[in-house]
Amino acid sequence: MLSLTPAGAALVFLVLVSPICAWVAWSDAKWMKIPNSAVLALMLVFLIAGPLVMPLEAWAWRWSHFLVMLALGFVLNQIAHFGAGDAKFGAAMAPFFASADLPLVLKLLTAFLLAAFAAHRLFRALPAARAMAPDWVSWRRADFPMGLALIGTLWSYLFLVAISA
Repeated sequence: MLSLTPAGAALVFLVLVSPICAWVAWSDAKWMKIPNSAVLALMLVFLIAGPLVMPLEAWAWRWSHFLVMLALGFVLNQIAHFGAGDAKFGAAMAPFFASADLPLVLKLLTAFLLAAFAAHRLFRALPAARAMAPDWVSWRRADFPMGLALIGTLWSYLFLVAISA
């Protein structure tokens, strides 16, 4: 066990989750789907790297974040047209956040929801952007690929914690 500082652990997590974030952004924009394998990959990063880079007790308690978000995501999926893939990915990312940082996480999520929605709608309206990816399902759907906002929140949170040293 390395027991890194929170900034060091966040940096390790940032490096490990970045390819998964890119995969989710592409998949959600192209197909409006977050693959279960991406959700599992994110969970495996926390499962395997977590106890190596952070105190074991903190790592274990953070799994409660997963359970809370999974339950909340299930409810939102049933009553608020929240995508099942978004709910599962949100639950898988929850253990990466310290509970003390909840106000920051909510601010980041709000900012990324607004920015990702606006950027997606802007690019969807640009013929040149649509021509670069003409087969993207998200260009044609009324709903929006929320995975863009979720990965932005996760990535920026880990980045901010990593540079806080």
